[in-house]
Amino acid sequence: MSAILETLPAKHSSELRELDSSRRLTIAVAGNPNAGKTRLFNSLTGLRQKVANYPGVTVESKTGQWLLRPDLPAARLIDLPGLYSLDATSLDEEIASDILLGRAESTPKIDAIVVVVDATNLVRNLYLATQLIETGQPIVVALTMFDLAERSRLRIDVQKLSAALGIAVVPVVAKQHRGLEELAQAVLATIWSAPAERSGDGALDDRPISFSLSSPVRIQTLELTKIRQTEVYRTSKAPSQLRSAGALQTANERQSKLFRRYALIERIVSDAVETIDDGKASVSERIDRVVTHKLFGPAILLLVLLLVFQTIFSLARLPMNLIDYVFGALAGAAHAYLPAGLFTDLLADGIIAGVGAVLAFLPQILLLFLFISILEDSGYMARAAFLMDRLMRAVGLHGKAFVPLLSSFACAVPGIMATRTIENPKDRVATIMIAPFMSCSARLPVYTLIIAAFFSGQKVLGVISLGALIILAMYLLGIVVAIIVAWILKHTILKAPPPPFVMELPPYRLPDVGNVAHTLVSRSTVFLKRAGTVILSISILLWALVAFPRSAPLALGEGKGERELRAESPNLSLPQTESAAAKSDVASRQIQNSFAGRAGRLIEPAITPLGFDWKIGIGLISSFAARETIISTLSIVYNVGETSDSKSSSLVGAMRNAKRSDGSPVWTPLVGVSLMLFFLLACQCMSTVAIVRRETNSWRWPLFMICYMLVLAYVASFATYQGGRLLGFS
Repeated sequence: MSAILETLPAKHSSELRELDSSRRLTIAVAGNPNAGKTRLFNSLTGLRQKVANYPGVTVESKTGQWLLRPDLPAARLIDLPGLYSLDATSLDEEIASDILLGRAESTPKIDAIVVVVDATNLVRNLYLATQLIETGQPIVVALTMFDLAERSRLRIDVQKLSAALGIAVVPVVAKQHRGLEELAQAVLATIWSAPAERSGDGALDDRPISFSLSSPVRIQTLELTKIRQTEVYRTSKAPSQLRSAGALQTANERQSKLFRRYALIERIVSDAVETIDDGKASVSERIDRVVTHKLFGPAILLLVLLLVFQTIFSLARLPMNLIDYVFGALAGAAHAYLPAGLFTDLLADGIIAGVGAVLAFLPQILLLFLFISILEDSGYMARAAFLMDRLMRAVGLHGKAFVPLLSSFACAVPGIMATRTIENPKDRVATIMIAPFMSCSARLPVYTLIIAAFFSGQKVLGVISLGALIILAMYLLGIVVAIIVAWILKHTILKAPPPPFVMELPPYRLPDVGNVAHTLVSRSTVFLKRAGTVILSISILLWALVAFPRSAPLALGEGKGERELRAESPNLSLPQTESAAAKSDVASRQIQNSFAGRAGRLIEPAITPLGFDWKIGIGLISSFAARETIISTLSIVYNVGETSDSKSSSLVGAMRNAKRSDGSPVWTPLVGVSLMLFFLLACQCMSTVAIVRRETNSWRWPLFMICYMLVLAYVASFATYQGGRLLGFS
């Protein structure tokens, strides 16, 4: 690195100090997917990041502050969407390409580009790097995963590679913060070095090269020739689709240029990289022989998922009970120490009970994100995509569809946004239409509530929790339904052949603790913001709908509860049973005659065949804004937190004690399963509807999605409940 700094002319050194103190630099981070770009970005910026959308589109924009030198202002660092080449074929690649080439009006001028290159996949990664070098912009290559390359029997001569490319190449290990200071120095030196000292003159394709297409370099589990075929497809249409000889000639020219570029890259890599071949397969290859096996692979995937859910149930129980206890105590304290009235009821029964009921499931959601982050960071998620690719293609979906569907297990919104990587519009719409079937984190509290009420403590084979098996079944059922719906869509209104798909399997590596922790912090922040905005607002609204209009007064104390009566008449003697009965009658009459109760009774005839009563109907209505709000809704409707003997201090207890007018229980295991199926299949998220509207630029598809998913959910719940009753499970 000292050699790089010494090349900086003295006349530019003073200019660097003067100009940098007066303005803020803007630096872009570009690279292929799975090259370690996000990990490097996180290491450079720490928590000084801001996530938003690019103007006018739903592609996520992540910016941060990078302190290049203590005496200089922090540079603005932009993490661009991953792309394989500047020849964009999808929306996110087009945005990244426009920013790199200076065509994006809303983005400040880029002062330098840090190209992230995976040291274990040089041939594939250097394709984008050579394209950017030809633009003549200040470029620095960050050679990531350098430690993995050394363990993979690769010896990279960084100086030779830098000389061949004509730019600075800095090896970095982001998780250990190795090479980050050198990278900052190289960026500063490159920004203000003389243009003549950089080789960005667009002459790469004119250098003498060999057209030998053989290559000793293996890109993980894929041969280099397959990568070439994919790039040919990405940069040109199939010959059968070309309409003129001129177009065919253009395609041939692009393919020829493609092969020339790869041949040049192969020569550069062969000169700078020495492969130590000891005749042994790499660790990743040996693991993949088992993990990606046709028979063992799916079994291992199911075992991993079962282990994840079992661990979530085991570890989350204690913190969930603690949070539930804390919010219950807060609600009780509000009733005990604040003056009786609407404000106290709003605070205790609306805000505290509503938000607390949802926050109690935060430990489970965080554990889910923890395991997803670990599986992604370790490289196993790519293997899961590989295993599912055959199934995806069997139903007519593009192999790339699995990645958005996988993201939808956390939340359908980023999953739907991730479909921008799918080039074919029909494949993209088909993937969007089935993404909400994946059991997102918002469904997890609903599943957990039903399991806690009716299946808690039950074991299978004396070891495996029945609750974990039920949740696994819900996740798998969502996948099965999505596959069936995709097959129908792809053979009817969205009929189109799936294009070729080549998948890269990154090497296995230990998850980065900092990266995993950062993911948990960002996800928990999003959930807490949701609880503090959407759920809080809905809880207040629902409390108002339950509290108004006020019921007509009863004869006993004009409909007042025990605490109100005793506050007015301290010496009043009321038997405990009469006081509790009066209070229960008042609460029941109030809820039934409220706006929410009227809405629930209005739809009750339609949901009775599903096993639901009007109180559950209130929860269904509220859950169409956000699924998890049914928890807070039921907490408010059932007056959870009351200390009277007639009320339960927990939602689970209230559900177990709820009775119909004929004395039969409202909630049974069959009703619980019916409700879980309804929540699995119905589209109950306004955020998802909004993002579908924005991604498809039409109301036709989101309305179609709402209607067909609602019909499917109703039919499934109806068949489950009525079929269960016929079999004697009621």
